[in-house]
Amino acid sequence: MPAVEFTLSKSLLVAIVLAPLIGAILAGLFGRRIGRAGSHTVTIAGVALSCALSMYVLWQLVSQGAAPFNQNLYTWFEIGGYNAHIGFMVDKLTAMMMVVVTFVSLLVHVYTIGYMSEDPGYQRFFSYISLFTFSMLMLVMSNNFLQLFFGWEAVGLVSYLLIGFWFKRPSAIFANLKAFLVNRVGDFGFLLGIAGVLYWFGTLDYATVFANAASTIGGGEVFEFLPGHAWSVATVICVCLFIGAMGKSAQVPLHVWLPDSMEGPTPISALIHAATMVTAGIFMVARMSPLFELSPAALNFVLFIGATTAFWTGLIGMVQNDIKRVVAYSTLSQLGYMTVALGVSAYSAGVFHLMTHAFFKALLFLGAGSVIIGMHHEQDMRRMGGLKKYMPITYWTMVIGTLALVGTPFFSGFFSKDTIIEAAAEHAHEAHNWVATYAHWAVLLGAFVTSFYSFRLLYLTFHGKERFHDPVPDHYIAPEADSTEHEDAIAHSHDAHDDAHGHDDHGHAHTPHESPWVVTLPLILLAIPSILIGYFTAGPMLFGTDWQGHEKIAPYFTGAIQVLPEHDVLSKVAAEHWHGPLQFALHGFMAPAFLLAFAGFALATFLYLFRTDLPGKIAHALRWPVRVLERKYFMDDLWIDGFAGGGVALGQASRAVDSKLIDGVAVNGSARVVGLVSGVVRQIQSGYLYHYAFAMIVGLIVLLAVIQTFWV
Repeated sequence: MPAVEFTLSKSLLVAIVLAPLIGAILAGLFGRRIGRAGSHTVTIAGVALSCALSMYVLWQLVSQGAAPFNQNLYTWFEIGGYNAHIGFMVDKLTAMMMVVVTFVSLLVHVYTIGYMSEDPGYQRFFSYISLFTFSMLMLVMSNNFLQLFFGWEAVGLVSYLLIGFWFKRPSAIFANLKAFLVNRVGDFGFLLGIAGVLYWFGTLDYATVFANAASTIGGGEVFEFLPGHAWSVATVICVCLFIGAMGKSAQVPLHVWLPDSMEGPTPISALIHAATMVTAGIFMVARMSPLFELSPAALNFVLFIGATTAFWTGLIGMVQNDIKRVVAYSTLSQLGYMTVALGVSAYSAGVFHLMTHAFFKALLFLGAGSVIIGMHHEQDMRRMGGLKKYMPITYWTMVIGTLALVGTPFFSGFFSKDTIIEAAAEHAHEAHNWVATYAHWAVLLGAFVTSFYSFRLLYLTFHGKERFHDPVPDHYIAPEADSTEHEDAIAHSHDAHDDAHGHDDHGHAHTPHESPWVVTLPLILLAIPSILIGYFTAGPMLFGTDWQGHEKIAPYFTGAIQVLPEHDVLSKVAAEHWHGPLQFALHGFMAPAFLLAFAGFALATFLYLFRTDLPGKIAHALRWPVRVLERKYFMDDLWIDGFAGGGVALGQASRAVDSKLIDGVAVNGSARVVGLVSGVVRQIQSGYLYHYAFAMIVGLIVLLAVIQTFWV
């Protein structure tokens, strides 16, 4: 390592951001002129350049001793004494995110060539996903809250466009509108948090805010929201910021948009809803660690939400039959694990799981897409079975992704997931409060749930009897379950693909087949880090040792993530459990998490490989809990019929008040009164002079009588 630190190149960082943007512009505005090949060539070239340069930046920071970069590039605007800047903060946390985003995006771009080959919106799709990559890079590389919010909203906008990419499908339009509106709820809290930062710190610059956090809001500063009700400034700011993360990273109760987002093409499920956008909230909280460390109450709130998401959304995945939705609920659960890590101040473990999860979850989503291609756009696992012999590459790569997901020792997911479970256990041991205990049991039992639905997916899809031509067997359907919504979704899916891909029939007359190389190559390239990356990076990123665990080194996230000594659970996990990746993995075979995962594997194997008659009987015996899971704890009813329906009812009531009371009574009613009075007056005005003389005489007599009575 050189004795003198050097700074990263500004022009290189600008090139990383602009390369995908240029590709998006060329494909979007000139797609018809340059054609399909030209569109995917320019976008892939842009993302490939960005990926290569991001890896170079990471290498410079890790191996060459480059100093973190934090500079403003130009002034965006000035209002009074406030200056808004566009700038970059690139440290090891940022560089890791840049590599993950661009690498997964690059493979998704290649995969899209095969998956969207017959879609009429081919060029538009490539423009969108390249634009998304630019937006995500702007988010993770920002050095201030305003630019962060710009990237935050930009990825939300592009996500909206991609979820509703097949805009002729009502289900897709409903899904993208749902995602957009639910995220607006989270973004409202996020914006309030940013406003709180600006009010208390007078700046939105990261470095300034973090450097002054302890002195500005770390001394128990409060403000009165209502008379007599004092609120901690640190808690309010952090909770508001985390509400933004709840929307973007799909945490309960703002999680309802993510499963429906599967209405979009499969490549975006891997890019946006597994590897990048949904992890933006996790990255944001880790980046804001200097603020969150000042509020134990906010950390407990984060911990509770994460634990609830990790366990309870995983249970829903056990009853799903759409292959993409199973993986979607798995994503929700794993995002919960990351959030639990943040809540116990194990930020490094959270972003480490973010990294490993990006590879194996993108692999599972793209593998599911490969199955959908091979099955001619069938997504219902009850109509699959026996695909192992038809799609061997897809099968074995999905096996690797599944083993990583369930936390099998030596696979990448084990090192990140098991560390989170150990950190939660350590926190529960020290905290002695119900939230910590609840979180520990949630992530521990979640290992069983994850294993069960993951192997259920493998068995229903790749093993057992071939069910391509069969009706859906009764023993895969929970009695009394309302499957109408699911069947409609499948029908919509077929209609969409018929329209998009030009297939005349998607009945099951086709024989399944392995996908083309542009689909299988990304699967293989994602399978490699799903196996290896955890083994070689756990030591430096989590425990401050070399990859073998022999020598102490500076923790990877030093300077990027701040943890108070009394909150540092990872150091305790390292002291008790880390003696190198080999020993850590071997010890994992005896850990409770692995035993529970093995139990989930064994139960899924027994039910879906050997005794396929039992799932239906069990579903009948447990029909009420199954019903609750199939209805997703009635959360959609709450959001759609409750909040959205209540809003519509309130609007209708307001319209009724406006039309009936204000317009009908106040406005039109007063007009009617004037008309009535004028009608009476018109009858008096006869036009005869003697009538007027008679009225004047009578009036004069009445007036004299009144004077005589009251004044004389």
